[in-house]
Amino acid sequence: MEDKKSQETRKAVNIFIRISFIAILFIWSFTIIKPLFMITLWGIIIAVSSFPLHKGLTKILKGRDKLSAILLVVIGLICVILPVVLFMDSTIQSLGKVAGNLKSGTLTIPPVSEEIKQIPILGEKIDELWTLFRGDFRDVIEEVSPQLQIYAPKILGIISKLGITVVQFIFSILIGGIFLMNAEVSRRGASKIFKILIGEFVEDFHEVAAGTIRSVVQGVVGIAIIQAVFAGIGMLAVGVPGAGIWSILVMILAVIQLPPMIILVPIAMYVYSTQTITIGVLYIIWTLFVGVLDNILKPFLLGRGVDIPMLVILLGSLGGMLTYGIIGLFVGPVILALGYKFIVALVEKSETKNSD
Repeated sequence: MEDKKSQETRKAVNIFIRISFIAILFIWSFTIIKPLFMITLWGIIIAVSSFPLHKGLTKILKGRDKLSAILLVVIGLICVILPVVLFMDSTIQSLGKVAGNLKSGTLTIPPVSEEIKQIPILGEKIDELWTLFRGDFRDVIEEVSPQLQIYAPKILGIISKLGITVVQFIFSILIGGIFLMNAEVSRRGASKIFKILIGEFVEDFHEVAAGTIRSVVQGVVGIAIIQAVFAGIGMLAVGVPGAGIWSILVMILAVIQLPPMIILVPIAMYVYSTQTITIGVLYIIWTLFVGVLDNILKPFLLGRGVDIPMLVILLGSLGGMLTYGIIGLFVGPVILALGYKFIVALVEKSETKNSD
């Protein structure tokens, strides 16, 4: 009897030691990878969402999957670096100017152009309304100027944060390329991991997860980035100050499913009031095109995946951005969408069992 108890005690101690070792190993591993966790996660999401493109390109390249992955990485890097090169110079200058004006208390809005003033009937009205707006803006700035001056250095700090975000995106694309180079191994590994973690609760959940990721990335994040790029090109063409910052705001609104016109309409009014009539009208047309772009693209992109309620996307985007910054804006809705699909799958399976 004593021997049996001692054996059970030794067995319990051995199990405790093993569990403790596994727990310490996992915690230690997570602590090491924690600084790169979101970058790696975004890289995995990029790899999963671009896998169908990688597969098609591999066929075109006659089975050379490594070359296909390298080409996709190069294209991804160009898509990140090119907008940065185009918008960063304008953005840095504009932020520096705004910070300087805030510090000196000389932040103003330019007057209406002479060509706008000469429009029969409407010209005078536009000038009056714009002058009234400028006066109100000046009064507001004078009142809050001491408080705004405190934030001048913080505005300059945004530039460095934007640079860090760009570097994070570059590393994520490189990590995504590495996963694509080992696509089949990664797929089998993901299948085994989901099988261990989820078991028989949801069969083939790795396929459901892949479909969900592609749906959100293509139908939400992809459209938001396209809108932001087109909006930025228009702003850059007409010389809008801080085109890069406004483009980022357009992208954020598009991801969280709010209309980008909230940003684009005031900018269109600014361009129309300060540029020539021809440029103003052309920019308004361009703004309308950017505003309806999501309605044009969603049937093609969102329809390819699974349907996710917009509330899930909104909460995921806001929560992700507040927790992890710009990368969280993209990763948040994907993770929350995966959680939503898992819960839906569990409910459906439970209902099926009950009906049987």
